[in-house]
Amino acid sequence: MGEKITFTALDGEGDIPGYLATPDGPIRAAIIVIPEIFGVNPGIRHKCEAWADQGYMALAPDIFWRFAPGVELDPDVPEQLQEAFGYFGQYDADKGVKDIEAAIRFLRGYEGIDKVGLVGFCLGGRMAYMAAARTDIDASVGYYGVMIDQMLNESHAIANPLMLHIPTADHFVGPEAQKAIHDGLDPHPKVTLYDYEGLDHGFAAEMGDRRNEEGAQLADRRTRDFFAQHLG
Repeated sequence: MGEKITFTALDGEGDIPGYLATPDGPIRAAIIVIPEIFGVNPGIRHKCEAWADQGYMALAPDIFWRFAPGVELDPDVPEQLQEAFGYFGQYDADKGVKDIEAAIRFLRGYEGIDKVGLVGFCLGGRMAYMAAARTDIDASVGYYGVMIDQMLNESHAIANPLMLHIPTADHFVGPEAQKAIHDGLDPHPKVTLYDYEGLDHGFAAEMGDRRNEEGAQLADRRTRDFFAQHLG
């Protein structure tokens, strides 16, 4: 169902690799899947294929293509986790937004695709927030997004629906940061926040030790309903 593809970056920077899953039948809309810091690994490809099963064209861009193209890491392997943190330190989120803009243009170039959504995890959850504030993405969802509390001054620019899934025991996003996110975004008419009591970062990973089955299924159902409402 899925295949490796490339699409054109903005400003003539080159071609961005990605994984594209296409439905067998009619296409409802498109969804950009922004990975965690572990690359387009088997779990992310599985998420793309699951969206294709729901009738959405799903594209996972290689967010580290500028300095570590093609990397796939396993968060349950300590050495690979540390390698991923290194890539996170090199990542330029402002350029990442430009890559999302390039992905939006690429997907809207397909006949029959009128709306494009985005779902991101961890670093991708931050990018979901940034895309909502800086692009014309039609709807965005972030799972356990990091550093959002440091970017709340951009919330006034969010014009289309955004949903954030927040595990309350996230060891990367502590209680103070969570409170700041709620204080800053609860009043926003375009933003919906859901807390997941006692769950930790990565609870919706497709595979591995971090997954919490009940929490993942609840969050994913909410995400499916959200996209059905706002994308079709």
